[in-house]
Amino acid sequence: MTWRCDRAPDAAAASGFTLIEILVVLTILGLVLAVVAGHGAPVRSGLDLRGAAAAMASGLRLARSEAIVRNQPVTFDIDLAGHRFRAGNGRVQQLPPRLAIELLTIAGEQRTTKSGDIRFNPDGSSSGGRISIAEGGQRMMIGVDWLTGRVSVADAAR
Repeated sequence: MTWRCDRAPDAAAASGFTLIEILVVLTILGLVLAVVAGHGAPVRSGLDLRGAAAAMASGLRLARSEAIVRNQPVTFDIDLAGHRFRAGNGRVQQLPPRLAIELLTIAGEQRTTKSGDIRFNPDGSSSGGRISIAEGGQRMMIGVDWLTGRVSVADAAR
């Protein structure tokens, strides 16, 4: 069996792109990238709010797990003025400063009007509480059940 090539030997050299065509395309892509990067990424206001709610809920769940595993009380500390929180002995996590944060918990866990904590016990129960975070017209509620220590996140209307 024989194979034949229908192309002329110099047809292979003629196929493809020239250097000038490639440079033109790269220049156009570079200009488009510069325009997009100059305007910045489009920001969705709800993204920071949902991300903060998820991070706080995760921290609360971590504090509950630590209390059960270590068999000793663990606190979830929240600094409303500084827009930060810490679960147990973990690292401090910063929240976006434009978020409005409120903490509702029992009187014994509210240290000042700008800081407080939610305590988790070794049996999984907690002091309970609710954290409300808002941005613009949107609000998220993070609830902690006092009896079970269950953490829930929900959208809330203003």
